[in-house]
Amino acid sequence: MSNKIIVRHISDVEPVDCPCGKSTRILSRNDNPAISFHYTETKDAKNHYHKKTAEIYFILEGTGQMFLGEDLIELKPGLCIHIPPVVRHRVIGNIKTLVIATPAFDPEDEFFD
Repeated sequence: MSNKIIVRHISDVEPVDCPCGKSTRILSRNDNPAISFHYTETKDAKNHYHKKTAEIYFILEGTGQMFLGEDLIELKPGLCIHIPPVVRHRVIGNIKTLVIATPAFDPEDEFFD
């Protein structure tokens, strides 16, 4: 775990395309392998899962639905969702979220159906 202090504004980070839409990776595994913090604009994501990573989604804006394994939940601002490793998930709709991942998000740990 890094003991380096990081102060970064979202405007200092270029968004990247991802299977969920656009992700601004404010804190990434390059900063600290233990945790990452992303602002993500999701538009009809691809069904996927992570073998090692747990994620916390916090819905900022928008409404839609999320498949979590076999369940379908309604999304609205203020909702917080913890997704353990190996749980398949997918957002349907246009949603703005904060995503915290631990250990930090690794593209090699993202698997698609």
